[in-house]
Amino acid sequence: MLAGAAALLTGCASGPVIPNETISETPGTGGEAAELNWSTTNAAGAFPVSQSAHPATTAARRNPEPAAPITTWTSLDNWAQQNKIGRPRLVSHTPVATYSISTANGTLVLDIGSREAAWNGVELQLGFAPQLIDDQVFVHGLDLQKNLEPLLLDPPLKFGNRVVVIDPGHGGVNVGTHSVVDGRFEKEFTLDWALRLAPLLTANGWQVYLTRTNDVDIALSNRVAFAESCHADLFISLHFNSAAPDERQAGLETYCSTPAGMPSSLTRDYADIWSQSYPNNSYDEQNVQLAMLLHTVILHATGEEDRGVRRARFIGVLHGQRRPAVLVEGGYLSNRHEAKLIESSEFRQKLAEAVADALR
Repeated sequence: MLAGAAALLTGCASGPVIPNETISETPGTGGEAAELNWSTTNAAGAFPVSQSAHPATTAARRNPEPAAPITTWTSLDNWAQQNKIGRPRLVSHTPVATYSISTANGTLVLDIGSREAAWNGVELQLGFAPQLIDDQVFVHGLDLQKNLEPLLLDPPLKFGNRVVVIDPGHGGVNVGTHSVVDGRFEKEFTLDWALRLAPLLTANGWQVYLTRTNDVDIALSNRVAFAESCHADLFISLHFNSAAPDERQAGLETYCSTPAGMPSSLTRDYADIWSQSYPNNSYDEQNVQLAMLLHTVILHATGEEDRGVRRARFIGVLHGQRRPAVLVEGGYLSNRHEAKLIESSEFRQKLAEAVADALR
């Protein structure tokens, strides 16, 4: 579940290091403002599993800072013509007008008046609902730049030095949500998912670091600092969801940061200030590529309900990341059927294998 995660700092630059249990918050502080005291000790075979130092410069890190937010609307016909791709095609009149546009990368399907789109059959939440004006589809300029162009036009995401930080959500007193079946905590399942994933990624040639390897509680800001110290190419935060007391909601959701000037897909009653821009917004285009890649492969591997790739502004563990970064909600612990799946080691192994396959 998104709110209230915490993390464990682990050394990167000098090779595999695992913290001991002498971690404490400074009295009188808490949450993201908490200051931590820690000591570390080498541990053979522990995660993180990389042995080498990592150069700080990657292609993604050379991105310029985001420009002023775009406010214009653009004819999709004109945009397609300018980019020498096929025009949008009307595929349905009912229940709403639906259009598709395709390139060699894939096909995007847009419903007029709806923020829900589909990329190769997988749900994507747009920032603004497309409009039909004089029989032409108009889309917001930010959606063009931050959603359509990265998926339809850009080359596949490249992984640089193949250094990834995996962030198992919550830990210690920060338990996350709990299973409606037997009360077991989210923190247990996210850690197990990460520990299953790490050796699979390592076998695929990744240098892997985990923000925590045991049941400890650390500030979100320290997770961000940890990824920076590892010079990570990617950051992936693992969570499970809850809609309690509603037991009906189920499915997979994948989140990345909301671009400046765009409304979020989810706010959870947090202030959604459109003008806010964070360091991670320099990677908006790569974020949506990474999110869609992971989301698609996990969906196909698990058969979960598709709740879409979404944007959110309140996820603190993503704000300060200077690399493509996403948060995956692997299912709903508040849904009885899905909670039983999440509690099974076979399902968590499927989740781990799916993420590894996506990054192969």
